Amino acid sequence: MSRILIATSNSGKLRDFAGAAKAHGIEIAALPNFSTLPPVIEDGTTFEANARKKAEFYSRFADAEIVLADDSGLEVDALGGAPGVHSARYAAEKPAEAENNTDDNANNQRVLRELQGVPPEKRTARFVCVIAAAQDGRTLGTFRGVAEGILLDRLQGSGGFGYDPMFFFPVIGKTFAELSPEGKAQHSHRGAAFRNFLDWYDKNRQKIRTIGE
Repeated sequence: MSRILIATSNSGKLRDFAGAAKAHGIEIAALPNFSTLPPVIEDGTTFEANARKKAEFYSRFADAEIVLADDSGLEVDALGGAPGVHSARYAAEKPAEAENNTDDNANNQRVLRELQGVPPEKRTARFVCVIAAAQDGRTLGTFRGVAEGILLDRLQGSGGFGYDPMFFFPVIGKTFAELSPEGKAQHSHRGAAFRNFLDWYDKNRQKIRTIGE
């Protein structure tokens, strides 16, 4: 079984990836000692820029192994695309300048406040995820996934993380927080981006091994 490392300490992300990877004979593991490594300043203006920066940096701590890093967030049409790349620190007074992520519930509450009075038909939003795969400090590829939905005026469901409890996915009639890890991997933006990675990996597996030798 092949092993792919994920540059995260977020157990929710690890669950999302592991559910989809199993069928491809891939073991998902967190980058060893990730919590002791210096943080990457996510100052990119796009999800792809941040994902590439993180993947290239952290892959230098895993000799010859493939390391994945993602940047993802929520784009709300009624908020002009916010919180976007600032999704993980949106509750900060100035999210663009915040050094650390803010609490999930605080982020959710800010979005709910800003959408007060906005009718359901104008609460359209999307989750966007870009995954970058890197090896020894070099990006091998980037993979994008999108999930379109509607934001509820309340939190619903106890699973997931981030904005999952307010993100209603009309195709299945549930929020992302109401899905199992397998269900979320099937329908989410991160799942879509990761499936694109898996397709690429299956086609390039032999070449990747050669690169890492």
